[in-house]
Amino acid sequence: MTNESDRTLAVSVDWDAQAATFDAEPDHGLGRPEVRAAWAERLRTWLPERPADLLDLGCGTGSLALLAAEQGHHVTGVDSSPAMVERARAKLAGRDAVFLLGDAAAPPVGERLFDTVLVRHVLWALPDPARVLRHWRGLLRPGGRFVLVEGVWGTVTPVGIPADRLTDLLAPLAADVRVERLSARAVLWGKEVDDERYAVVATV
Repeated sequence: MTNESDRTLAVSVDWDAQAATFDAEPDHGLGRPEVRAAWAERLRTWLPERPADLLDLGCGTGSLALLAAEQGHHVTGVDSSPAMVERARAKLAGRDAVFLLGDAAAPPVGERLFDTVLVRHVLWALPDPARVLRHWRGLLRPGGRFVLVEGVWGTVTPVGIPADRLTDLLAPLAADVRVERLSARAVLWGKEVDDERYAVVATV
């Protein structure tokens, strides 16, 4: 579904320049109370019930990281944009969270292992998603889980990764793979959408 030119376009975006206005989108900044509450509810169902070590890759300004920290999880966020990381650090000041500048495909976490790898709207834009998922699998403790929020956007030249492709890629890496369709949940996006949006929760 995504060709190399689509990925090149996504990678070529000046995310530092985007950081100042990134949170203006309802599903980015979670500024509307009903949108924020909807994402918090979803995270409660996707993340472990007990406090866990969570790795948020491509964390942006830290909106989901903040919700996870508020739910008691220990968050490590990684983003390639210094401006995004700066905003995430400010947003979670005083929280149990650390933010690192680095590549989501190969996060600079050394030998650390995590209970959850959380990724939203990032995997589709990375070269060789299968290889990236294998690398991320190595960052999970036994019984850990992926929480991957992805989709396919646009009608004329759609970009993204369909749910069935992602589940195929996860099949050799996870013992249990569950797909939750999100397109009909307009409150998550702050508007009605008609493209494919979903979350995959996969336990290893």
